[in-house]
Formats: sequence, C-alpha cells, structure tokens
Amino acid sequence: MIKKIKTDDVRLGMYIHEIRGNWLEHPFWRKSFKLNAQKDLNTLIKCGVDEVWIDTSKGLDVIMPETDQLEIPIPSTQEAPVETPAPVRKSIAPVAIEQELTSAKEIHHKAKEAVITMFNDVRMGKALDISEAESLVDEISQSIERNSDALLSLVRLKTVDEYTYLHSVAVCMLMVALGKQLGFSGEQLRQAGVAGLLHDIGKMAIPNEVLNKPGKLTDDEFMVIRSHPQRGWEILKSCYQVKESTLDVCLHHHERVDGRGYPEKISGDALSLFARMGAVCDVYDAISSARCYKKAWEPAEAIHKMATWKDGHFDETVFYAFVKTIGIYPNGTFLKLKSGRLGVVIEQSKKSLTTPIVKVFFSTRTDMHIPVEILDLSEVTDSIEHIEDPKHWHFDISAIQGIL
Repeated sequence: MIKKIKTDDVRLGMYIHEIRGNWLEHPFWRKSFKLNAQKDLNTLIKCGVDEVWIDTSKGLDVIMPETDQLEIPIPSTQEAPVETPAPVRKSIAPVAIEQELTSAKEIHHKAKEAVITMFNDVRMGKALDISEAESLVDEISQSIERNSDALLSLVRLKTVDEYTYLHSVAVCMLMVALGKQLGFSGEQLRQAGVAGLLHDIGKMAIPNEVLNKPGKLTDDEFMVIRSHPQRGWEILKSCYQVKESTLDVCLHHHERVDGRGYPEKISGDALSLFARMGAVCDVYDAISSARCYKKAWEPAEAIHKMATWKDGHFDETVFYAFVKTIGIYPNGTFLKLKSGRLGVVIEQSKKSLTTPIVKVFFSTRTDMHIPVEILDLSEVTDSIEHIEDPKHWHFDISAIQGIL
C-alpha cells in the first residue's frame, strides 16, 4: 500500500516510494529505496522535505515496530559486484581543491603515461600488467577521496592526438567518482576504476587510419570501429589477472538498457551495474571531448543532452547518480553571471547542484580582464545567467583550463 506520511514519522525499515519535489533539490539520487542507514534517516529529516510516500508492502508502516536493518538494494544486475575485504586503512581527510590540485595533476600525468605504455604493449603483442593499473586506480581513488573536484577538473585536458589514451584515464576517474556516489568501497571501487581504465583497450586492435580518420567512415570502417568491444574482450580474456567486471565493461560499455546498443544488444537486467556505469561515463567523456571529426560539447551541454535521451539509452538511476557526482554545471563549464562576469566552474557546492563554485576573471561590461575571484554561488547574491561559449570571447579550452 502506498501512503503519504510526515517526514517526522519516518523510521528505519520503511520503503521510501517517492520523495516529492525535484530530485535535484534533495540529497538522495535514488527515486525509491529501503531506508536502512541512520545517517540517511537523519539526512531525510534535516533536508527540508515535509512529506514522503512510503510503500508498506515493501517496508514498515508508521504503526509497525522497528525491525532489524536490511541491505539497501542497488539497480538490478546480471552479476552484482561482490566486494572482497580490503586492507584496513586510516580514513583520508578532505582537503581544499587548491591543495589537492598539484597532486591531481601529477596523478593525471602518471595515468596518461601508464595507459600509453599499457596500450602500446598490447599493440605490440606484449602481456598486460594489471597490477600497475590497480595501483594507479588506488592513487586516483585516494585523490578523489581527498577532493573529487581536483581530478575531475582535469578530465577535459586532452588533445585530439591523445584522445584514445586520455579518454581511458577520464573514464577511469569518472567510474571511481561515480562508484563512490553509489556507495562502492575497497575492492569494488578498485574494480570500477580498472574497468574504466581498460574499457577501450580493443581500439589497439583497430588500424590507426580507421581509428583516427577525420572524415566520414565507410560502412565497412564503421563496422571495424564497432568491433573494438569484442576485440578488447579477447585481449583481456587472455590475461589471467583480469576480473570479470573489467571484461564485462570492456564488452558492454556500448550497450543500452533498451537493447539497441552493441555488440550483443542485451538490455534491462541482463546489463550489470558496472556496464551501466561504463556506458554513462564513456558517453559523457566522448561527447565533451574534441575529436578529429567533431567539436567538443561543453560539459553542461553534454549533461543536458544526455538528460534528454529518454529513449532507454542509460539506466536512469545510474545517470542521476552521475549528475550528482559531477554536477549540473560540471567542472570546466564556462558561465556568464548576472553581474556580467565570466567564469569557470572549479568546484561543486555541497549545498546545491545549481550553485557551483566559480572562478571569475573577465567582465563583459568593460570587455576587460578583472582580478581573479572565487565565488561560491550558494553564498553570494550573484547567480548564473547562462552557459557561455568561450570561443565567442576568443578563449580556447587550453586557456580556460589554465585558469583552473
């Protein structure tokens, strides 16, 4: 039975059927879920929502006694990721983005060099060393735990020539950040990162003249490109160290929940959670990156476009979690504020997805550079007027990234 109750009457063990209002205005990315954790109950009570709808057929009623906590369900999967115990380590304290950015840049460069080496080894028929990938993912995970905005602000730093390598680095970072949003930890989080790092390794089996062709592909060339998930799966399958989650994402990151993807056209519950995550991260980075045959979409434009694809392309729950991971205005988004100032999103606000932290540096009213200032839009009277095209003001991506 579905019933509406006061938020003050919510208790552990209830099944939240719906939290009324825009999903962006409350702190939960799931549409419905079993309420099991005390911290989630505390968050719900404090988030300003007066009423919720519960499903008494799936959880406790208002008048029923509290029962033992149960496990929160995740999106259905063919093979739900199983977390193996990770070594106990001290929790990592969060730091400011300025403090983490130097380390993040070093990790980003190290990741690029490692991927280039691994991919070139595969192209030459050498064995793949998965342990190096796992060690790299651990560093990425720790950086994201210290400050996720630092590494994620570097996702778009790639040239056309380096796209294949840095796309894999970016997807790895996005998979780790998304995994944290979904509650992953330990080995489960490491698997998500390694899967992202190696998801496109099949492109090493594609001739460069096809992979990097600037013009329109022929039908035969298009089929060759579409073979890279299968080719990657075959490469990884020969390595005894590779886990099933990595094989799964490699083979299925171009599948869709409606079954219209490739190579196997599987859909719905047949797609694992890892594969659904890989599909979202892969598409976001691909469409927000410049390629030899197309221009990049701005980060916020990419999110908007993906949100309009309501034809079964992505798993809705995973996509909502992804948006909460990188924001409505992802790091690197170029904005015009109502004050007439131009700025770049450098960090996400903890208060709202619609009020990021922006570094302003130019005035459209005077047509001049101004002293750089960092604004938390959740704490100032200024606000976003619209997303701006940096090229309109004769700024290029590298110049904008240099401001971060």
